[in-house]
Amino acid sequence: MPVIALVIVGLLFLLGGYFLYGRWIANLLGVDPSVEPPSKRLYDGKDFVPAKNWLVLFGHHFASIAGAGPIVGPTLALMYWGWLPAILWVLLGSVFMGGVHDLGSLMVSIRNDATSISENSRRYISERARVVFSLFVWFALVLIIAVFAHYAASSYVKDPHIVWPSLGLIPVAFVFGLLSYRLGLNVVLSTVITVTLMLLLIPLGEIMPVKASYAVWMVTLFIYAYIASLIPVQYLLQPRDYLSAYLLIGSMALMLFGALVSGRVMHLPPLLKESPAPFPFVPFLFVTIACGAISGFHSLIASGTTAKQLPSEKYAQRIGYGGMLMEGALALLVIVAVGSLSSGLDLKNPIGTFGRGVSNITPFLGKYGGYFAILVLNAFILTTLDTATRIARYVTEELFRVRNMYLSSAIVVGVAALIILGGQAGKLWTVFGAANQLLAALSLLVVTGYLMSLGRTSLPAMLPGLFMLLVTLSALAYQINVLISSDRPNYVAVVFAIVLFLLGLYVGGEAIYRWVSRSRVEEKPTLE
Repeated sequence: MPVIALVIVGLLFLLGGYFLYGRWIANLLGVDPSVEPPSKRLYDGKDFVPAKNWLVLFGHHFASIAGAGPIVGPTLALMYWGWLPAILWVLLGSVFMGGVHDLGSLMVSIRNDATSISENSRRYISERARVVFSLFVWFALVLIIAVFAHYAASSYVKDPHIVWPSLGLIPVAFVFGLLSYRLGLNVVLSTVITVTLMLLLIPLGEIMPVKASYAVWMVTLFIYAYIASLIPVQYLLQPRDYLSAYLLIGSMALMLFGALVSGRVMHLPPLLKESPAPFPFVPFLFVTIACGAISGFHSLIASGTTAKQLPSEKYAQRIGYGGMLMEGALALLVIVAVGSLSSGLDLKNPIGTFGRGVSNITPFLGKYGGYFAILVLNAFILTTLDTATRIARYVTEELFRVRNMYLSSAIVVGVAALIILGGQAGKLWTVFGAANQLLAALSLLVVTGYLMSLGRTSLPAMLPGLFMLLVTLSALAYQINVLISSDRPNYVAVVFAIVLFLLGLYVGGEAIYRWVSRSRVEEKPTLE
């Protein structure tokens, strides 16, 4: 199968999904540009700040949701089961599930003063569901912070050449924020200046590699995450993610160009007769590929930071639904890049395999194709780290009623550091995928309740929500059984998986009970 054929068909499907199904979903959710958004109505100069340009906010949103997930997940699924199920899940999942999930989470938050998706489960499910859902989200975020800090530090130790290009984005982002917000420079000129500085960081990394121990990098990353979670969004979060998006979109453009002109074909079969996967195809395809199809972490970004910065609901579909489909396009390009390899596939090193795939599909870049791909990936691991810390601060303030933002951020970073000190970050990764997808299911249940409150059909959110709830609870149950049956059980992962399973089961059951109760009340005849 020619790579170009898969790419063209896939991109046309995503474009059609955006303009047809996406527009219908936006209308169903009640998108209304005349409504004043929370970013303006609740402006505080720190967290509630309308983005100066919708592209800046799209950059933040896309850079935050598109971390390592749409690269690692599709790469593994491709090597486990073949390219056909991977591509089908990416295309169908992003249009009919992920896009609904992301835009729905954004609109639920916008309609409720930009509060988190877990906080809004109080109104659309129940108060008890809010507490349980919020605890689930809080634990998931702390896990994300610990895991991503661990992998970022490990990557800096392994390849010191990527330190400048990834960490150097921080001061460059400050320059953009000062030029755009303080000096009033237009976005185009500010972008040209700072993107040039950002590109200069790549040769600087080659010339001046920064070497340090794992412990030093961990301390540095936690200090950075703490400070970044407190700085007003217009000076670091918005510009950093906006500039990071240029790296990711630039790499996608290079991959797309390579797919169109390189003449590569898919060497991997569409379906593998004998899968090397250590778990069954169903339900684990839908857990292995999360970002790129549907991911619960997106609901935290949409309702945690994006909702507080959206300048107008005019841009809700572009950022919420469009950002998800853009990530689906990234996953599609990853699949065709890795699938074009005739050798060099390594299940133990999906990131390295991805780098080799990009090199193969972009021969015009020579040896720098794979290097650039891995550089971009590490930049987004850092982006996810500090965005997750900020959102965890919001959830801590909502859940535990901690009104001091310095204390709430310290609690989040402190617990994540304890996980690292206990050597558990790598071990907990085994249940991270299922936890992320369970979060997507629970978020869709909240969106279902929101649609019911509007008196509109809730099936576009309800059916994907129930599907994801079923497959992720099944995946967690399977993982719990495997972990317990192991010769050397990982008890930390076992406890974590059991807790997630019970929390998800409770919130799901509570939501279904509320739906049934609501239907009975609405169907009950009125006595004259």
